[in-house]
Amino acid sequence: MGDRGHSTVRHALEKTGWQVTADPYLLKAGVITMYVDPGAERLLAADNGSNKIAVEVKCFLKASDLAEFHLALGQFMNYRVALSKQEPDRVLYLAIPKDTYDSFFIQPFIQEVLQQYQIKLIVFQPESEVITQWLN
Repeated sequence: MGDRGHSTVRHALEKTGWQVTADPYLLKAGVITMYVDPGAERLLAADNGSNKIAVEVKCFLKASDLAEFHLALGQFMNYRVALSKQEPDRVLYLAIPKDTYDSFFIQPFIQEVLQQYQIKLIVFQPESEVITQWLN
């Protein structure tokens, strides 16, 4: 679902009135540019007039959800630090498919990690291209 997941989230945001302002959204931290391969999951930026967000899309396609979660969490933390310097008024979200949320992200340990690190989630339904939940 890689790039398709990214397109799904983009369409879901646009359906609810968000304007995508950068796709991909590049973050810079000094001489480091955080940019992912064009075919892979990447950041996008959007706003709705009063709010600005950046979204990291992860589809959890690997064999181990926990390994994928570790990777997503590390990227998220790096993106959040860079975003705080580049555009501090933009809020970072991690977008994940609903089935992944329902089967993995509801587990108590994962919920505790999300709470401790203050990870904001967008849960999306890939087939219908809709956002089912915003979790702050």
